[in-house]
Amino acid sequence: MGIDPLSEKKILDSWGKNAAPWIAAVRERQIESRRLVTDRAIVDATLGRSPRSVLDIGCGEGWLARTLAASGISVVGIDAVPALIEQAQQAGGGDFRVASYEDVMAGRITLSVDAAVCNFSLLGNESVAGLFGVIRSLLEPRGSLLVQTLHPSTACGDHPYEDGWRAGSWAGFHADFSDPAPWYFRTLESWIGLFAKHGLRLLEMREPLHPLTRKPASVIFIAQAAD
Repeated sequence: MGIDPLSEKKILDSWGKNAAPWIAAVRERQIESRRLVTDRAIVDATLGRSPRSVLDIGCGEGWLARTLAASGISVVGIDAVPALIEQAQQAGGGDFRVASYEDVMAGRITLSVDAAVCNFSLLGNESVAGLFGVIRSLLEPRGSLLVQTLHPSTACGDHPYEDGWRAGSWAGFHADFSDPAPWYFRTLESWIGLFAKHGLRLLEMREPLHPLTRKPASVIFIAQAAD
């Protein structure tokens, strides 16, 4: 039997296949929304929390860790795709480790950081809920969780505005990309509920606007462990 096309396993399978074109896309700044707004938005949001230490969850090839390290922040980056971590390690700027969200849930990542950042890296359903369930154990007292993800209002497209798996797409990307990863759509209400359910108090919600379309390019949630 093949892999379920709408599943957590398929997400990892797809990213493993597309690691090389993704590295090129990020390092050559091929992705317009990232180049114009979302990269700067997550950097600014993270620096705004004044962390001394950061865990970059789903760090990819390590661009965010390198950027934060340039501001004197100690960064650990984790990703489940070995090819991405290999490139991150070669570029330096942080402590990069191959680790899945299941590894985090199982307590195999023993850290205590001022901020955990998930930048467009929360694509699944059970894995995301499980990660939220343990994230407080990785944060220092009054530590922050920052999540940047697709804005539900613009990412919904023509689909019903309700939680559920969606097929992926590489539309607008280089032809080298193939077999896109699925992702689990959450409404804004569901995202907010996820923080509350796991004892995380939402401090701020930012909606960075694409400078050309004037529509939200993403949404950034900034939360802290509830007292």
